[in-house]
Amino acid sequence: MAPPKKYPDELRERATRMAVEARRDSAYATGAIKRVHEDNYGVYGARKVWRQLNRDGVDVARCTAERLMRKNGLRGLPRDRSPRTTRPAAETGRPADLVDRDFTATRVNELWVADITYVRTAAGWVYAAFVLDVFSRVIVGWQVATSLYTDLALDALQMAIRRRQAAGADLAGLVHHSNCGVQYRAVRHTQRLAEADAVTSVGGKGDSYDNAMVEAFNSLCKAELVHNKGPWRGIDDLEIATVEYIDWYNNRRLHGELGHLPPAEYEALHAMTHPVTATLETN
Repeated sequence: MAPPKKYPDELRERATRMAVEARRDSAYATGAIKRVHEDNYGVYGARKVWRQLNRDGVDVARCTAERLMRKNGLRGLPRDRSPRTTRPAAETGRPADLVDRDFTATRVNELWVADITYVRTAAGWVYAAFVLDVFSRVIVGWQVATSLYTDLALDALQMAIRRRQAAGADLAGLVHHSNCGVQYRAVRHTQRLAEADAVTSVGGKGDSYDNAMVEAFNSLCKAELVHNKGPWRGIDDLEIATVEYIDWYNNRRLHGELGHLPPAEYEALHAMTHPVTATLETN
């Protein structure tokens, strides 16, 4: 039996209903996209916005996210490329390069990388030191200061060691890798690593590829925080902003290299799925 014919009025009603639903869905998706973009420093491109929407339970196709972002003038933020800041130390008894550009790790606290970057403020230059765990990309230690004093790198290291040991980690055998700047070759810095039974590794002189992972983070921080949210009055507002940025970076920022998970979540998931390794790390 042939299906009943659709009258023009019925077809118009159906088309109108579908158009209203499509506009409503589009408005909902646009609002969700704007929220995700704004909540993440306005730096996510379509891929990360789409990934975060999926994590939030918002069912939007990637092509739809791309289209709506273009329509609303939303885009990702390109990374900044900045020169290095540490001054090479004299070539006297320089520790070996134990990393040799292989920035991989099988567990937390196996390899840390460290570096110093700088920010121009209205009150003058401000310097920031970071320590990054290669396995999870978690920033485990950081410090900001108005001068490139030796304790800048040491303070960041102290924070990293305290945080990990407070969580029960044994840092024996940890490799701490940096460039050959004087801040990292200072006696107190080397002694503090030795006290934690960690090992010092130093990259080649003047070769940024020997410390590429942490320098990539510096570039990311400059693009997503420094240039994106500046200008800055001085160290006080930059220090507060850095704390907020690190909290977001560690706990909420999606990382493609980690399966689009935040670093802290990646660590927690690894500990849950590798209980034997986790026990060894914390005993």
